[in-house]
Amino acid sequence: MASEDRTVLGWTSFLVAIGALVIALLFPIIDNDDGVTSAAGAALTVIDVELGALVISPELLTATPGHIQVRVTNVDAQPHNLTVAGQTTKDLQQGESEVLDLGVLGAGSYEMLCEIAGHAPAGMTGALVVGDATAINHEPGHDAAVADYLHGYASWQEMETAMTDRAMAFLDPTIKGEIGGQVLAPEVLPDGTKRFEVTAAITDWEVEPGVIVKAWTYNGVVPAPEISIDVGDKVQIVLTNNLPTATSIHFHGVRVPNAMDGVPPYTQDSVAPGATYTYEFEAIEPAVGIYHSHNGAEQVLDGLFGAFMIGEMTLPEELASQGIDHVDQEVNMVLNDAGVIGLSLNGKSFPATQAYSAKVGDVLMVHYFNEGLLAHPMHLHQPVGWVIAKDGKELLVPMPGDTINIAPGERYTVVYKIQDPGVWAWHCHILTHAEGADGMFGMVTALVVEP
Repeated sequence: MASEDRTVLGWTSFLVAIGALVIALLFPIIDNDDGVTSAAGAALTVIDVELGALVISPELLTATPGHIQVRVTNVDAQPHNLTVAGQTTKDLQQGESEVLDLGVLGAGSYEMLCEIAGHAPAGMTGALVVGDATAINHEPGHDAAVADYLHGYASWQEMETAMTDRAMAFLDPTIKGEIGGQVLAPEVLPDGTKRFEVTAAITDWEVEPGVIVKAWTYNGVVPAPEISIDVGDKVQIVLTNNLPTATSIHFHGVRVPNAMDGVPPYTQDSVAPGATYTYEFEAIEPAVGIYHSHNGAEQVLDGLFGAFMIGEMTLPEELASQGIDHVDQEVNMVLNDAGVIGLSLNGKSFPATQAYSAKVGDVLMVHYFNEGLLAHPMHLHQPVGWVIAKDGKELLVPMPGDTINIAPGERYTVVYKIQDPGVWAWHCHILTHAEGADGMFGMVTALVVEP
């Protein structure tokens, strides 16, 4: 071999060795087996965790004391994060992963949870047990399985009392706080134009008793005030942006000129902080719509949404045979499941949700609006409902159903003929959106029917 060839090989070997040394110094060793040495010199354990549809899988992690990393992957369609041992991932979108380096942990039990509003109460909790898993939460006379069933309560009686107390709190009107979604009165201009003033700002909002979040609001409430107009009306919506970021308003499900569609940068520039913008159009056809931001999903999920109604929904003649030929009460119910508002009905989580009242024989017309990230099958316990319109368009034939599935962005109009007295539960039928270890929460309310 020529000397120059040996020289080249020698330099190549040297550079490979240096590169390996740099990689070893810059990156910790990651492996799923115990006994691997980390860069810090401690035994390294790496555990894989998946965030699914309001579940952490597996919900119980075990490891020996030492250097621990948790590799977190979101396999769900909605964002999740994970907090464990004082470390938190970013909000992970579907398919995203992040490694939490927990450092060197001693024996003990470390709580895991998703910190997005409503997700932990819905079941996104678990534990990392370092050391002997059989010794954690074990008390004399109770095996580990029974202790888990009681969710930290000393007995089933104590657990039942806590659930009952929470349910009874719903009947206390003093805990409801401020209510959103009330009809916004317009200023009527000399030419008959209806002018609505809408201010976007961050507001302290009580989602449930004692839980106050920084909501993004229109006129200080969640949901925003209802805007209700008639077909043929000329409308102005004057948006004042008091948010720290730019925003806009999109009129979802409402026929407007392209220039008024509220989608930056295509139909308008974003409305800068401190600026105002006027949307102006004529209501040319009926609508069961929504007005919401179109300048980032977080703005909507955190509260920038409200009902936008044009005209009145008529009852199908076919329902006369069911005794449904008039409407006694009209209800808007806006669904959410993410952002700071979390699992909620009209911006409130049980027991702060609004109770509804009616009398036997009354007919309720309910407009469901889904402003969340998941579909929600809504179920009123007493009567069969009749779906008469989808997205504001009347169906050719009414469709019966006691559980109505509303996907994100959809609106369903359902009429109910009230038949029997009592307190009837009304909730999302994804059970982890409505009930947990501490009782009812989230997307639950009730219809109180008098004889």
